[in-house]
Amino acid sequence: MVTTRLAALAGHFGRDIDRALLKLQALIESATNDGVDLLVLPDACLGGYISDLRRPDTEELPPALAADGPELKAVAKMAGRMTVCIGYTELCDGVRYNAATCVTGDGLLGSHRKVHQPAGESLAYAAGDSFTAFDTPVGRIGMLIDYDKTFPESARTLALDGARIIAALSAWPASITDRAARMTQDRQSRLFDLYDSARAAENQVVLVSSNQTGIQGGLRFLGQAKVVGPGGDVLARTGTKGGLAVAELDVDYEVNRARKVLRHLEERRIDTYRRLLDRGEH
Repeated sequence: MVTTRLAALAGHFGRDIDRALLKLQALIESATNDGVDLLVLPDACLGGYISDLRRPDTEELPPALAADGPELKAVAKMAGRMTVCIGYTELCDGVRYNAATCVTGDGLLGSHRKVHQPAGESLAYAAGDSFTAFDTPVGRIGMLIDYDKTFPESARTLALDGARIIAALSAWPASITDRAARMTQDRQSRLFDLYDSARAAENQVVLVSSNQTGIQGGLRFLGQAKVVGPGGDVLARTGTKGGLAVAELDVDYEVNRARKVLRHLEERRIDTYRRLLDRGEH
């Protein structure tokens, strides 16, 4: 049995990139000492997230970085043998994207630009246009960025591309339209957990879900980082405060066991999904 130590971070990261890099240095060093093989950091780790989902202040947007810039190279160097997924604002040809990258000390392994955009996020970022899995030292991985996991097709596309681990990086806030007195009663808090378990179970994959904590402008982030098994069972989780959810498992064994009798990807009935087929959405 070959086990992999998976970790998801709940933590607060704001606009100060230099401060974030110092924080990441300590976090990654601690995770390395703890034997972590895959560390999934939140969306917007480098530079923070927008402060208002409905009307983002375009004059106060998070700083944007080049995918091959010194900041991400520094994170890769910190990672060493560990596989690290991290979110940031990417600048490419003058266009901004809510993006994630996966690195080791050897460099870039894969990247993702957030496809699905909630509320007014399109005023701050352009949308990505694909979901692609990639190979890493811990197996084949796909990445989602917060609102992407609301849509079953996102994780399904990654699973069909061979991903056995899905890293879901989030800057997911509490409800901005129906605030609850307690986080446990918050609608977005419930949905965040529901989507994590559903995306893992319906695709029979392991899902590693990170999230921001604390406050950015008018947004209060949920935390609730977790590792979810291929049956939808939560193997480790944090609360609403900062922390690391860590679980150790044999990913291939658990995925193969989940698919031993019921094989969701193989047992789909694409021929019956007529509306999707008519639109070419299969």
